[in-house]
Amino acid sequence: MTTASFMTPRRLVAAISMAACSLAYGIQANAADHPGVKIYATGGTIAGSSASSTDTTNYKSGSIGVQALLDAVPELADVAEVTGEQIANTGSSNIDQEILLKLSKSINEALATDATHGVVITHGTDTLEETGFFLDLTVESDKPVVMVGAMRPATAISADGPFNLLEAVTLAADEGAEGRGAMIVLNDRIGSAYYTTKTNAIMMDTFKATEQGYLGAFISGKPHFYYTPATPTDKPHFDVTSLDGLPKVDIVYAHQDMDPALFTAALDNGAKGIVIAGSGNGSIPDTLKPLVKQAMEDGLPVVRSTRTGNGIVTAKEEGIGSGALNPQKARILLSLALTETDDMDKVRSYFE
Repeated sequence: MTTASFMTPRRLVAAISMAACSLAYGIQANAADHPGVKIYATGGTIAGSSASSTDTTNYKSGSIGVQALLDAVPELADVAEVTGEQIANTGSSNIDQEILLKLSKSINEALATDATHGVVITHGTDTLEETGFFLDLTVESDKPVVMVGAMRPATAISADGPFNLLEAVTLAADEGAEGRGAMIVLNDRIGSAYYTTKTNAIMMDTFKATEQGYLGAFISGKPHFYYTPATPTDKPHFDVTSLDGLPKVDIVYAHQDMDPALFTAALDNGAKGIVIAGSGNGSIPDTLKPLVKQAMEDGLPVVRSTRTGNGIVTAKEEGIGSGALNPQKARILLSLALTETDDMDKVRSYFE
């Protein structure tokens, strides 16, 4: 693996060997001059590989370890004193609450020390926004928390992972990145993890926050911010240090001719709350409204989001409007809210 070309296994091994020597030398020479950045690796496309250098869809995610990722980018030593930890090594569709809680707790511990200026999480892009949102709500620190991934595997021609990783570490080491909450870095763009979402299944420029925009961008390897540090209005924080699990919250997708039995099945299967991906402004069929109202009266919160991918879902008579949160992020917020309260008005206040 090199920053210029990710191709054959033989070239990959040779490049890693050379990069390892360069990285070791760089850390010895520069460690005292650079802030500490810890990388938490979870797998994903950025750690993916394929037998073909042109394969960008049928590769194996999470097949390269954290040390190989670091060794492939010796330039990391020019911006930070980097250490790495392998939290998981899988496709991001397999990320579960156990991994999320372990990650949040580890990051909180690391950022509480003077040795760590910021952290980077390498992650598959499919659910990267969910992990980023979870960390934005559960990490108690003004230090940089940076999510990064790739849309092309490490073995592909013009793989985007190495440069994305370098930019992520650069951002985590930058003093100007403090006080901005968790961030997502891909394709030279810096976005708020609270709002940014994946908008395209396979294209490089997939991560966007259409209404809220980007926080900044990278120019010749340096972060350029458009605004002074700020965080989303009324963003809550949740302490998960003593938690071993999270309340079960399911997402139900609304559509024409929807069978209300899907909603009932989620409750019967143990859901403590439900998010509905409604049409438009969180709209749901009339046949579903009595079930939503009854669930709310029974103390089971129902949040109505939108399947459109963008926009504000306003307050609802039946259920709770999700505000600016898409279904997958509303699910995380509802689950975290239920760790603190079962008061329906309090739960509603987190969204509306």
